[in-house]
Amino acid sequence: MKINGSVALVTGGNRGIGEQFVKALLDGGAAKVYAAARDPRKVTVPGAVPLQLDITDPASVRAAVEQAGDVDLLINNAGISTGATLLDGDLADFRREFDTHVFGTLAVSRAFAPVLARNGGGGLLNVLSALSWFAMPASAAYCAAKAAEWSLTNSLRVELAAQGTQVTGLHMGYVDTDLIAHLDAAKSDPADIVRTALAGFAAGEWEITADDTAKQVKSALSAPLETLYADAKASA
Repeated sequence: MKINGSVALVTGGNRGIGEQFVKALLDGGAAKVYAAARDPRKVTVPGAVPLQLDITDPASVRAAVEQAGDVDLLINNAGISTGATLLDGDLADFRREFDTHVFGTLAVSRAFAPVLARNGGGGLLNVLSALSWFAMPASAAYCAAKAAEWSLTNSLRVELAAQGTQVTGLHMGYVDTDLIAHLDAAKSDPADIVRTALAGFAAGEWEITADDTAKQVKSALSAPLETLYADAKASA
């Protein structure tokens, strides 16, 4: 799918990776870019069209569809990270993660699928993570939700193929955004991740591994599981 001339909607378009998507789409010649956020006043990218959207609120999703009926490219980027652990984490935080990454993504995708169909099929890109494939106990809720969102993305690809919609999943490791500002670790520049994502999307790729971390984790999936979780095996 071509970026130039497209009409795009980016959820969570007010900061982080979402904001970089908004900027890159406009720079790439998109005809219009809706930057969706729970508080549209926080959208600051010149040229973007602020759009109120809480992906966990069905009424908000319906209103967004009514306002953005010209969309032919949907980028499901909105996300959270509660830091909930498996054994001690609050179950409410697990529900928040799934409500956002899984049910929120599904709600927006279902609502906009007919819009994409009417506008020629278009494309849908889900922002996932290397943690879709790898479990970290310190972020158990996030990992579980992203794994489910990965499966959802694959199902959407199959389901929407008949209407000509390209569905792509984006995976990467740590990215320098507010979401993980508290972590002392090597992080990718979000602008670099977005450039790689849009290039892969324009080339028709189904799945994009945007940095070395994502590439390494994906390649390890074909090895015995004990290889991916060597530390857990050693301590067992």
